[in-house]
Amino acid sequence: MGEPTTDRPAARTAAPALSSLRGFGEMRHLGLLGALAILVVVGLVTRPANFATASNLVSILSLAATIGVITVGATFVIIGGGIDLSVGAVMALASVWATTVATQSFGPVVMAICAILVGTGAGLVSGLLIAYGRMVPFIATLAMLVAARGLAQRMSDRKTQLIQPENSFIVELSTTRVLGIPMLVYIFALVVVLGWILLNRTTFGRRTYAVGGNPEAARLAGIDVRRHTMLLYALSGLCCGIAAVLIMARTTTGSSTHGDLYELDAIAAVIIGGTLLTGGRGTIVGSILGLLIFTLITNLFILNGLNTSDQLIAKGLIIVVAVLLQRRNLKERAP
Repeated sequence: MGEPTTDRPAARTAAPALSSLRGFGEMRHLGLLGALAILVVVGLVTRPANFATASNLVSILSLAATIGVITVGATFVIIGGGIDLSVGAVMALASVWATTVATQSFGPVVMAICAILVGTGAGLVSGLLIAYGRMVPFIATLAMLVAARGLAQRMSDRKTQLIQPENSFIVELSTTRVLGIPMLVYIFALVVVLGWILLNRTTFGRRTYAVGGNPEAARLAGIDVRRHTMLLYALSGLCCGIAAVLIMARTTTGSSTHGDLYELDAIAAVIIGGTLLTGGRGTIVGSILGLLIFTLITNLFILNGLNTSDQLIAKGLIIVVAVLLQRRNLKERAP
């Protein structure tokens, strides 16, 4: 007899695990909300005049928006058992390509579509190398990181490319505000909502958990693991393309230096949010809470005039603690 042609057995098998995951995720979210509350208190105590202002809140949300969109894509990839180190470089490449296209004479819509297509295409290439070329995700995405950054430098001649006045619609995503909040934050919120629905309410999301939890069992249940893996990286690239539009709006430029170390911030946010690096467990909400913790830490360091090096050290310690807590929780939950 051939292999099953449906993944319904996998869905039945995964149901108890998903129920347990939701319970674990809820407890994890409460802990993350507690950490956020502590950071808010620190901000109110150390810089009450600067922290609790509308402009600072907008600054925090705007900073979180670009990395946040990338974090949504990274969450899918890591839950699916992979890793993507190329997201920052792919975003930079998409921004440079978009600001280069026919000297921007096609208008802002074409620029945005170009950025999204470039990001998705780069993610698709990584997915093909990993799924069908059987390359290790770390190596494949590291190669994409180097290649994308190099191509961005080659296309821009290492120069920052300004968005032309006729394409000011993209810039208006950052300057136009609704209820005092920039449009790019609403775009970020929309991506988060769509990502949550895709992960929690669709077959694609169930398959992502199944592939990350046990690829062989997923294959025997009828899931095309290689195709799904390829799609996960394409989804990550799509998020990079959207993020490229947002960073062009924020900076009014396309540059090969955009997104430097964004991959580390995104992966760190996903880990802090409770997603296992081995795959099979994680939530969009947890990743966004982890992102907000990192963003608040950055904001507090800036407001208090602390050294950037100290900020990186603090973030590194937080990542180590998060991984150690993951390991302890797994041991406690093991039968």
